[in-house]
Amino acid sequence: MKRRDFVSGMVLAAGATACSKTPESGASSTTSRQDEVFEWKMVTSWPPKLPGLGVGAENIAKHIERASNGRLKIKVYAGGELVPALEIFGAVSGGTAQMGHGASYYHKGKVDAAQYFTTVPFGMNANEMYAWLYYGDGLKLWRELYAPHNLVPFAAGSTGVQMGGWFNREINSVEDLRGLKMRMPGLGGEVMRRAGVTTVLMQGSEIFTSLQTGAIDATEWVGPYNDMSLGLHKAAKYYYYPGWHEPGPILECIVNKQAYDSLPADLQDLIELACQAMNCDMQAEYTWGNAQSLAQLTQDPNIELREFPEDVMNLLRDLTKEVLEEFSANDPWAAKIHKSYFDFLAKSADNQRISEYAYLRDRARSR
Repeated sequence: MKRRDFVSGMVLAAGATACSKTPESGASSTTSRQDEVFEWKMVTSWPPKLPGLGVGAENIAKHIERASNGRLKIKVYAGGELVPALEIFGAVSGGTAQMGHGASYYHKGKVDAAQYFTTVPFGMNANEMYAWLYYGDGLKLWRELYAPHNLVPFAAGSTGVQMGGWFNREINSVEDLRGLKMRMPGLGGEVMRRAGVTTVLMQGSEIFTSLQTGAIDATEWVGPYNDMSLGLHKAAKYYYYPGWHEPGPILECIVNKQAYDSLPADLQDLIELACQAMNCDMQAEYTWGNAQSLAQLTQDPNIELREFPEDVMNLLRDLTKEVLEEFSANDPWAAKIHKSYFDFLAKSADNQRISEYAYLRDRARSR
């Protein structure tokens, strides 16, 4: 079965279930609205047709239209086509578009605590994030945080653990970080800033040219799959790991609250289920794509795959603790989310240590 058929099947089945509500849960109102057609716009933060991120947003729209039998049609706009790539929060909040797909850490300066819902340096991986969001307080807190901004958020995809980034010079010690100019968003960007790096935020479509021309000295983007699609391996020599700053980044689908409330219950359910299906699909795509692309990169004699030195990782870990302590002390929303996040991480870390980590460690010994 092809991937797109699998995801469509999941959403179609979910849509059928959503339409089969009992009378007590609203079957009559759902049935009476079966002929209504809704036409929405989705704005995204991604370059056109970008594998994984951009195509994932398009697939959400496609599956919703198909599963709704055309009752909810969503036209997707790449970053910059309707609104700037990093301004989808305001566009969806204000009703320029009914839906958006991006990453919550791009909203720093608008709603700073939203950064927790993309990723936390040295924090949870994607599976842990999904556990916290769906079975802990994560999604509840996320929706409470966005409610004053007229938005309903949904988790809608993950790249899995990312790479540390592309550098035009070697990083052999903490001294080599100082004076670098690097594209890095979110909490990880603040950590790098305190390490002596000048951090900048730019959309994906600008990264290659900026790195190639020397406007920046380094960049993180995603991982081998997407980095190769942007050509970053042609603009820098040193490829560093691990992605300490983005261990399990979650993408978001945000929906304008009035637009969401205007939908019948079955279409509301369909949006939620389509986003949940994309969580599974996108993570599988990146696991596959990163493996294929890394195999190609390691055969390129012009690329050097490097692990960050221990003193660099120790510094970044210490600075992360400092950043998070200050952030949660000065922002009441950050404090509330921080406590929920790290209460679960403390429990999950023990479980991961004797399960995933122990298994991967011993698997590596057998190679």
